[in-house]
Amino acid sequence: MAGQGVDRTLLRRMAAAIAHRGPDGEGFHVDGAIGLGHRRLSIIDLEGGAQPISNEDGTIQVVFNGEIYNFVELRKELEDRGHRFKTRSDTEVIVHGYEEWGTACVTRFNGMFAFALWDSRRAQLFLARDHLGIKPLYYTRIGTRFAFASEIKALLADPACPRAVSLSSLSQLFTVRFVPSPATMFEGIHKLPPGHSMLVDRDGPRVERYWTWKPRVRRPERESELIEEYQSLVADAVRLQMRSDVPVGLFLSSGVDSGALLAMMRDHSQGPVRTFTIGFQDGEGSNETDDARALAARFGADHDEMIVGPADYQRYFDRYLLDLEEPVGNETAAAFYFVSLIARRKVKVALTGQGADEPWAGYHRYIGLQLSQLYSRLPASLTNGLLRPLVERYARHPRLQRGVVALSERDLLARMVKIYSFFSMDMKTQLFLPWVKAQAHPDGREAKDAIGRLQRDVEQLDPLSQMLYIDTRASLPDDLLMVGDKTAMANSLEARVPYLDFRLVEFVESLPPRFKLSGLQGKYLHKKALRKWLPKEVVNRRKKGFDNPIDRWLRAHLKHYVNDSLLSRGAAVGRYFDRSYIQQLVAEHESGRRNYLRQLYLLISFELWHKQFIGS
Repeated sequence: MAGQGVDRTLLRRMAAAIAHRGPDGEGFHVDGAIGLGHRRLSIIDLEGGAQPISNEDGTIQVVFNGEIYNFVELRKELEDRGHRFKTRSDTEVIVHGYEEWGTACVTRFNGMFAFALWDSRRAQLFLARDHLGIKPLYYTRIGTRFAFASEIKALLADPACPRAVSLSSLSQLFTVRFVPSPATMFEGIHKLPPGHSMLVDRDGPRVERYWTWKPRVRRPERESELIEEYQSLVADAVRLQMRSDVPVGLFLSSGVDSGALLAMMRDHSQGPVRTFTIGFQDGEGSNETDDARALAARFGADHDEMIVGPADYQRYFDRYLLDLEEPVGNETAAAFYFVSLIARRKVKVALTGQGADEPWAGYHRYIGLQLSQLYSRLPASLTNGLLRPLVERYARHPRLQRGVVALSERDLLARMVKIYSFFSMDMKTQLFLPWVKAQAHPDGREAKDAIGRLQRDVEQLDPLSQMLYIDTRASLPDDLLMVGDKTAMANSLEARVPYLDFRLVEFVESLPPRFKLSGLQGKYLHKKALRKWLPKEVVNRRKKGFDNPIDRWLRAHLKHYVNDSLLSRGAAVGRYFDRSYIQQLVAEHESGRRNYLRQLYLLISFELWHKQFIGS
């Protein structure tokens, strides 16, 4: 925090609010108008890496969350330039890197990070967030003070920090299922976007984009050469992310992404790799436990698993949004909490296969985007006059409904927004109360503006490449990565994502789209490359992801959550949304006439979030 004098008691209270992110120690630095607080999860240099860490004369102080994976190479380079280190930690590389390269140091870091560096000589605060937004960084202005933290809870530890719903963000949430950076669901609290830094001095805060990479399709090369290059990059990312002074485990599914990580991790481990998988009660059709157990045995892993039931979810729901701090339309989100829970019993660090789907076109929606080129050539009398009304009226599957609505849209940006949307414009018009509609527009213009800023970077590229670029910088950091970080850190566990080494992302984004989506096969070159480590039957296994039977649970074991959360007299949703329309959604879902699981889940998430943070 920075401003006119630092309240040391408040600084300690802010740090205590995120003690789960660092249960191994705390540290503070106060210098007039600047106060830095840190909670430590000790992973590198267990004895000497306590923060804040300073330079030799104490004029530079840094607090840091995350890891700089290439710190060994950077340290050698800096020592060759005359810098002297007093610890073995990766944190100290930030200090000397800033002394050597100034604010451009951040372009040299390969890692996941959010850090704050105070330069007392220049009287400036330098903040930065990693390229892909793996680690969160929030900030706000409270009167004359500027405050920042890894979680919103720390900012709210200040009683002067307002707690109010951002109606612009509400519109975005109910349009694209998450709140795109730099906004949050809280009015006046912001996220530093991925790949951005910020300088705060007497002139106020200034945000700059340091990762200025924009995809340029490389000249045609042999597929075999591209596969070799990608294999080399992936192997190096795993090598770097295995750096740790404590054991490193793995979230293991049945699929190709985590399976390949296991094979590579075995090469860098002295003993068996510790692996962790969860399954779901009543989820026999989608559980990955059997296949994951077989993969673990193939590579000699020390394997743990857990079966999660409705009672586990119900207990966790009481604190679910306290961990996430923002509602998301992601019914699989809580699953990451449980796999983190069992992993933390044995390790402090775990690798995950997250992040390979967005750059590599691993979701069904990318196939739909490709089909839209053909669909748009069909006569409007057939598409809008016959197909769309039939699907909207009779199709129960929401993915099919969204797909047909999106396919009918000729404007690319509007089509992308409709692919994301659980709530159509017509549904939002019925859902939002009149006073909300006046400020949170049902047409989704706020979300279009947020995504449009990213689209302008790549508007010269083909539609698929545009959507992959946007997903990698919007839905990935603001939904999946946020969920992964918050639920892991709620268990004091650090989750690392090798497939999001920014060098890999730049490589993938430089490829022609046919190497990502070939016909109807997504992740085309990615899967071919990973055959180096996995048998063909694993590489070609159908993706399951974190599917869970929560729809059946909500209809039965967790049914009271729908009624208590959405239909009770004191429910907060009734202040923003039309209660009779919510009752209609619930009735149609429970009867089986429509599948409104995701719409209801998003409404429940908003209700739980509002109850937790905004109150009455």
